[in-house]
Amino acid sequence: MYAIISDGPHQYRIEQGQVFDVERKDLPEEAKTIEFDRVLFVGGLDGGPKIGSPVVTGAKVTASVVGEIKGEKLYIQKFRRRKGYRRRTGHRQRYLRLQIDKIEV
Repeated sequence: MYAIISDGPHQYRIEQGQVFDVERKDLPEEAKTIEFDRVLFVGGLDGGPKIGSPVVTGAKVTASVVGEIKGEKLYIQKFRRRKGYRRRTGHRQRYLRLQIDKIEV
């Protein structure tokens, strides 16, 4: 069974036991699980897929928090020709790594 969930501006196709990364969220220190209520599609069922309009009613996905990671380093370079102006800065996006525990329909 798999599902498509919506988290902010992103949509993810997930399966049970899958590990994936989402944008970092401010969670309390004791939070070990996250629930996603915005389930857009559930497939792989015996009765056929369930398509939401916009969400599947009663469906939710439970995920446990594995940890926080950093993405790859991105460099931003600014340059003005003939002016002696050069700037180079970097950025590393922080992500939250999650593991899917169960998909409920």
